[in-house]
Amino acid sequence: MAAQKSAQPAPGKPAPDSTRRSEKSRRAIYDAALALVVEVGYPKTTIEGIAARAGVGKQTIYRWWSSKADVLMEAFLDLAEQSVPDAGPEPYAFPDTGDIAADVKGVLRATVDQMRDPKFDVPSRALAAEGVVNEQLGRELVAKLMQPSLDLYIGRLRAAQEAGQVRPEIDPRIALEFFISPLAQRWLQHTGPISHEYTDTLVDYALHGLAPR
Repeated sequence: MAAQKSAQPAPGKPAPDSTRRSEKSRRAIYDAALALVVEVGYPKTTIEGIAARAGVGKQTIYRWWSSKADVLMEAFLDLAEQSVPDAGPEPYAFPDTGDIAADVKGVLRATVDQMRDPKFDVPSRALAAEGVVNEQLGRELVAKLMQPSLDLYIGRLRAAQEAGQVRPEIDPRIALEFFISPLAQRWLQHTGPISHEYTDTLVDYALHGLAPR
């Protein structure tokens, strides 16, 4: 048998950039997963369908993720990061200016902007709706998508407690729900418009209470 030649780039021709190729495939998979969950719903979205839509082999997907849920979780995280391109290396770091009201209002305003962006709104509604009836998926959504954000709220509220801006006996995990739960309900169930004014009012009500001062 003749000796086989090793695959070498032609003289003067750069070798293929596998990193660039992998990133292109990863981006195509993200886009395909988000598009399919909107078009056919979570139950009918499959690894095979995502692979076909993205133009990759399903073995490529399984090399990076173990399930369609994992693909969608990562696609959503990426989508959220893409929505704040100017936020720097830590787009989800909670601001701490020393003013708890201003900081929470700023974060909630950014959240409203994201919720009103069709690129985020439509696919996230599809996945959130499935999470209501699919307990396992719902738990994964909380653990992988929501919990990191909740932890940031908890950390900021604890800092406010240390600064004397929030009562020390308050449970931050319960307190944060005064900010985010009403907003999530309005968004998911269309019970009212969401706006910066609305979330600013939520913060004022939560921090100052409803009783006469």
